[in-house]
Amino acid sequence: MYRSHTCGELRATDIDSEVTLSGWVQKVRDKGFMVWVDLRDRYGLTQLIFDEERTPAEVFTRAKELGREYVVQVKGKVIEREAKNDLMATGAIEILVEDLQVLNSAKTPPFTIEENTDGGEDLRMKYRYLDIRRNRVKNNLIFRHKVSIAVRNYLSEHGFIEVETPYLIKSTPEGARDFVVPSRMNPGEFYALPQSPQTFKQLLMVGGMDKYFQIVKCFRDEDLRADRQPEFTQIDCEMAFVDQEDILSTFEGLTRFLLKEIKNVDVDSFPRMTYDEAMKKYGNDKPDIRFGMEFGELNAVAQNKDFKVFNEAELVVGIAVPGAASYTRKEIDALINWVKRPQIGAMGMVYVKCNEDGSFKSSVDKFYDQEDLAAWAEATGAKPGDLICVLSGETHKVRTQLSALRMELAEQLGLRKADEFAPLWVVDFPLLEFDEESGRYHAMHHPFTSPKKEDIPLLESDPGKVRANAYDLVLNGNEIGGGSIRIFDKDLQATMFRHLGFSKEEAEEQFGFLMNAFQYGAPPHGGIAFGFDRLVAILGGQETIRDFIAFPKNNAGRDVMIDAPARIDNEQLEELQLEIKQPQPEA
Repeated sequence: MYRSHTCGELRATDIDSEVTLSGWVQKVRDKGFMVWVDLRDRYGLTQLIFDEERTPAEVFTRAKELGREYVVQVKGKVIEREAKNDLMATGAIEILVEDLQVLNSAKTPPFTIEENTDGGEDLRMKYRYLDIRRNRVKNNLIFRHKVSIAVRNYLSEHGFIEVETPYLIKSTPEGARDFVVPSRMNPGEFYALPQSPQTFKQLLMVGGMDKYFQIVKCFRDEDLRADRQPEFTQIDCEMAFVDQEDILSTFEGLTRFLLKEIKNVDVDSFPRMTYDEAMKKYGNDKPDIRFGMEFGELNAVAQNKDFKVFNEAELVVGIAVPGAASYTRKEIDALINWVKRPQIGAMGMVYVKCNEDGSFKSSVDKFYDQEDLAAWAEATGAKPGDLICVLSGETHKVRTQLSALRMELAEQLGLRKADEFAPLWVVDFPLLEFDEESGRYHAMHHPFTSPKKEDIPLLESDPGKVRANAYDLVLNGNEIGGGSIRIFDKDLQATMFRHLGFSKEEAEEQFGFLMNAFQYGAPPHGGIAFGFDRLVAILGGQETIRDFIAFPKNNAGRDVMIDAPARIDNEQLEELQLEIKQPQPEA
């Protein structure tokens, strides 16, 4: 038996017990006649004491040779600790060691295995198995497990059946790029890794499995950010004989349950907002509604004056920043420089200070009088003591720019609090969006999303105005879930494919299996998929999903620990009948 107890288990009630512990050496403090060792496993720390007088000589000698991260087993007696440590769960006791076995020695790790580590992110990713020993990463993985169990329990109790769908599927032209897998047994042909189990879960509805879910790995070959990985996990769900209200009600229930179960937070309100309203008020389709700073459109009160910049703009729009009228010129200049960065792309920013006495001071006083600026304050909801920040330009671009500024200011002002949760449904997305480069429409969600019934006639006359029977669940400014009611009528699906630029032959080649299934009695159905990595991160008070994934990839999509992706040898290439073109040397 390697251990009778874990390193986080023993308390004062265990004093005088004979115990066996195993774990890693966290720290050694050698005082000559006495050695203290902090022993760590995933459950906690226990202090060991080796005493020159009370510990057998050969054991005492071995203790002096211990290094950090050695794997050891000790046997000894639980005694009361003289200098108690209230910060440790085991801080009232220590183990007087009688026997020590070194199970494995260890090289000195490349960074300290402690909360305040000296290892940078790249180094810790290379040695991720060591990073997992740190409490922060270890606890994140335990937290992820806790959330996944809660999800499974809730959905199982509500009649959902977990069904595994294939990982080796067929590549489709819609959506992000696929990861492809060559088939040795079918030379020249390729599988794709699924971006989602979309068509399979619809086929399960045709098969009569009316409530499906799966916590499933998905893959997208796309550019990465802090909240994106080439492989990610979804809570994938589908229901039959439902409409949008059924879906929203069911998954409001799941979200409420998780917030209560995991965070002990009660959330009653799940407000709804149309896509158009979200874009107009917040400049994006996943607004953080924990704070104000709603957009105020200023065309009516800022144009047709002598200020050419505003007169030539498609949209003039501003936000009121609470309490920021006290900002110094240096602080305001920093904001102006921030919006002018290439990542944001604004040409500049106009500002108005709303003084406590009711007067206004702006960067455009030459063009606007106090009455004009008062109208700006009314349009943005600004109060005395606030700062109005105004941008102008092409509608879509300026909304995106002001949205980024709003979030940056909220961070600076401490308005995005990790322990506050504000869910929101965004509904009525456009069904299609026109791509200027390809000269055709693309599905804003995917080709199987149903249009709103009342908008179906517009498919022929004005497809850009058709609204989707789709919905996103937003939490604290992050999209955590998205879904739609699906098309279940083969004729409507064929019409959708036509508007997306598929010929009948292309639609049959890509999706014929689904269309054929619909001929055998497809029920009305719809679903949703939660981004599980992102959901766990937000519940954990963070927004970077990498910290909640055991073995993540870096921003280049590489696993620096195992050095993947990597080349394969010529013999494997020949088996797959593939030829890799080597880069040609420069002339």
